[in-house]
Amino acid sequence: MVELPSFWAALPWAVPFLAFFRLARRQPSLGQAPLASGRLVSVIIPARNEEDNLPILLDSLLQTSYQPVEILLVNDRSTDGTAVVARRYVERDSRVRLIEGAELPPGWFGKPWACVQGYRAARGDLLLFTDADTRHAPELLGRAVGALESDQRDLVTVMGRMICGSFWERVIMPIITALLAIRFHPSVVNRARSASEVIANGQFILVTRESYEVVGTHEAVKHEVAEDLAMAQLYFRAGRPLLFAFGLKLLGTRMYTSLAGMVEGWSKNVYVGGRRSYPDEPVRRAMMPVMFGLGALFWLLPPAALLLALAGVTPGWLEPAAWATGLSALFWVLFDAGFGINPLYGLSYPLGVLMTGWIFARSTHRGERKIEWRGRTYSSE
Repeated sequence: MVELPSFWAALPWAVPFLAFFRLARRQPSLGQAPLASGRLVSVIIPARNEEDNLPILLDSLLQTSYQPVEILLVNDRSTDGTAVVARRYVERDSRVRLIEGAELPPGWFGKPWACVQGYRAARGDLLLFTDADTRHAPELLGRAVGALESDQRDLVTVMGRMICGSFWERVIMPIITALLAIRFHPSVVNRARSASEVIANGQFILVTRESYEVVGTHEAVKHEVAEDLAMAQLYFRAGRPLLFAFGLKLLGTRMYTSLAGMVEGWSKNVYVGGRRSYPDEPVRRAMMPVMFGLGALFWLLPPAALLLALAGVTPGWLEPAAWATGLSALFWVLFDAGFGINPLYGLSYPLGVLMTGWIFARSTHRGERKIEWRGRTYSSE
């Protein structure tokens, strides 16, 4: 067995640290936008089986400092107590309206259909599409409208903070968040030169009604799993300017509360959405499974080599494997700390990569044949 110089053999695992130069830039910051008011904003919430999330979201929305606002909750054929929760808020505050969603038409995914129904009932000149699992600071809406007006944009979307409550959330979510944050950093999105460089965060998308209608509303992306990504690409191609801003102190989202929820949620869109992010690049689209696999291999190789060396199988690799594993662990410790997660969870990164790799494999295997979400099964082949 040829022994390699310990540090130089581990040098590739120092390369990811360069990403921190990009991740450390938290501009543009929505918190620096002027506070606006005056134009009616229609907040549209597509909700399917969201009885647990709705009270948190609606309580935060009703504390907004922005005026005037109307809140339209679209009950997308929920089978739980979503409608019951919504009616309590309708009775409590005249700004809240409940829209009982119609049956899902053929060829539509649930979220775009709910968003369109909300739009049809909305009265506002500005439309905010937001998810039921979000939490809004009182200044969020006012700052977003202020950014839209001062920067003369037709779409404003926000990178908020991720809220992780369980062990598996803290282990898996940073891995996926890192991929998205590096791939679609706001500094790249805001100066995009191709459709593959833009994205919108479906947790918070503020648009002008006029631009939304020009690009075709959510009906234009009715067949899309990653409808927010597709919507951003529509705006880019239509020459409609968008702004992606940091709002870590203004918007929080707890996407999933269990391992099963993460598996179901990311399985439905990570492969399809990954391919959709390269709309004009067929080679990269075809290479998505390979890129997923190589990424997982990159992070798992050091600890695997270290275990083999410790077992005496490849003793010459002990020092380089230890260096590479240490660098990898340090990267994830620092990443977790930067995104508000206990940095000790960064030490569990091999487990997170293994689980994320399995989710990617599951999503790739299913492709567009079988997409499951909230009790519905879709196929968009």
